[in-house]
Amino acid sequence: MKLRALHLSLAGLVASALVFALVKTGTGQEAQAKNRKVVKSDAEWRKQLTPEQYQVTRQAGTEPAFSGKLVNEHRKGVFECICCGSELFSSRTKFESGTGWPSFFAPYDKTAVDTSTDFKLGYPRTEVTCSTCGAHLGHVFDDGPTPTGLRFCMNSAALKFARETPAAAKPKVVKAEKAEKVEKVEEKKAPAKAETPAAESPK
Repeated sequence: MKLRALHLSLAGLVASALVFALVKTGTGQEAQAKNRKVVKSDAEWRKQLTPEQYQVTRQAGTEPAFSGKLVNEHRKGVFECICCGSELFSSRTKFESGTGWPSFFAPYDKTAVDTSTDFKLGYPRTEVTCSTCGAHLGHVFDDGPTPTGLRFCMNSAALKFARETPAAAKPKVVKAEKAEKVEKVEEKKAPAKAETPAAESPK
């Protein structure tokens, strides 16, 4: 009886430790508990975002594969947080993963995103959130391409694309100024015309 009671006690301790670990690291809240530069109430986020954007970013949801509008976005630019506008990823690090979600091998900046352990599916995954407002973006996996070997698998609903602004064309006024200078130089080089004496009037 004593041995059985000891086994039950040990089992209870193991179960308690497991539940504690799941609560502590499985909810993904440790990253969101940090001090954020952008903080809004739930009502404010609901008002600002579409139902899909709110469900993904504020409730850690996942959009269906191949449903996002940024999966096939190949233009040059920056992918920003849909909630706060922070720059999160660059088109230079985007690649085709074939998963159905926008994928990047590195964030725009090391401080742009936060990560935490997520056990929502029963096994550990690394959740990625915006470091500025805590928005859920997706997850990162270690099956990406070089040079990082990482695959940041993001939700289109959590991002907005900002197209890279092309360099402005040089104004035509500059060309006009150059042409005027050339004309002045040519005038200086040209020989002076001899003056023709005036004809004498008949007597």
